[in-house]
Order: sequence, then structure tokens, then C-alpha cells
Amino acid sequence: MPLTESRSDADRAILSRMSTRAFTSEPVPRSVIGQILSDAAAASALVAPIPWHMHVLQGDVLRQLCHAVCAAHDALRADAGLREAYQEPYDYYPEQWFSPYLDRRRENGWGLYGLLGIGKSEKDKMHAQHQRNYRFFDAPVGLFLAMDRKHGGETLLDAGRYLQNVMLQARGHGLHTCPQAAWNMFSPIVLPQLGMRGDDTALVCGMSIGHADAAALVNGYYTPRVPVADFCHWRD
Repeated sequence: MPLTESRSDADRAILSRMSTRAFTSEPVPRSVIGQILSDAAAASALVAPIPWHMHVLQGDVLRQLCHAVCAAHDALRADAGLREAYQEPYDYYPEQWFSPYLDRRRENGWGLYGLLGIGKSEKDKMHAQHQRNYRFFDAPVGLFLAMDRKHGGETLLDAGRYLQNVMLQARGHGLHTCPQAAWNMFSPIVLPQLGMRGDDTALVCGMSIGHADAAALVNGYYTPRVPVADFCHWRD
């Protein structure tokens, strides 16, 4: 949908938001991140205390964590038996994909790899591109949202609402984001570095935030959108 002058600020934030997979090194002031997180919480309009923890990583702390997880990602590729050590904190994906969701997932994945010139047999390039997740796509700021395991599934709904607000608030500051469930399997590495334990805390997801690299080919990819008619059912 075109971003015409008649569009509201909210429209512009929603319609210009995308999963950015390449960022510049331009720093983002701590005050800006703080304002985004604060405004996002206010817009969530929760009636109960916020049931999660947000961690903001920058500088050496961010680089050290990225290095540790990238090393684990490489080791896991070399020895699939290590997979048992990296259990995701909750079921983000179904146990088995099925149509039409499998078809949409494949369309998205191969659309991205196709744009980058990565063929189905090029496992090394696939691994390298996937590992970009664990570098926050070079963003100067990485976010992690975690929740107490004692909370129920409703917390994931609340967290999703908050994360969406963060992404839209970021657009209001000229920034882009990428929510990343890819970090979840490496929560045994991430959580201790955030001062938390996996037995009482679950990692919800990570998120890259910063200035989009307009020259990066990957940022020209937009996830295909399903028409409203395919998922909306009217009852009169």
C-alpha cells in the first residue's frame, strides 16, 4: 500500500516496517532506545505488572555474545549430536509443517536465498547467511526479551504485543528492526550472559535494532503477504 501524504504516522510505521537483515554501524543513542522501550510499554496498556525482562546489548557485551553463539552454531553444524544441548524454551514452530503453511515458508525462504544467489545445494552459504542472525545482522544494538517460566501462555501474547510496539516505535525514530526467534535454541548460552538461569527463565526472542543499510541487497527482500481474504472470515 503506498505511503501517501494522507497516511497517518501510525500507517507509515506499520506499512514501512520490515524484517531488516543488514544494518549500518551508525550508533543508536541509549536515550533513544530507552524512549522506544518506554513508549512501547505505555502503548501496551497492560493491566498487570509487566511479566518479562528486556535486555539491551551494545558494544563489547554484544560482540562477545555473538562470538560465543556463532562458535556454538559452527560446532553444531560439525556435530549434530550437540543438538540435544540446545533445546528451545517453548514450541515456536509446529512439530511438522503442513500446507498451506509449509508452502508459504518455502516461498519465503527460497525467495530470500534466491535474491542472494544461494542455491539449494550451497550448504556453506546457507549456514553463513543463517549465522547472520547470531551477529544481529551487524546492528549496533541487540535486544533480548525473557520471561519467568512460572507465567502461562498469556505472557507470550502480551510479549508479542509489546515487541510489535517496540518495532513500530523504532520506525518513528527512523530505525529498523528484525525480531529473531533463531536465538532461542542457544538460550543456554544467552541466558547466563544476561545474568539469568534457564531453569526459571525462558528466552522469548532476540531483536536487532539500528539503521538499515540501504545499499544491502538483502534489504530489498520483502516477505510475501497473504491476502486478507485468505485468512479473514466474515460472519454477518
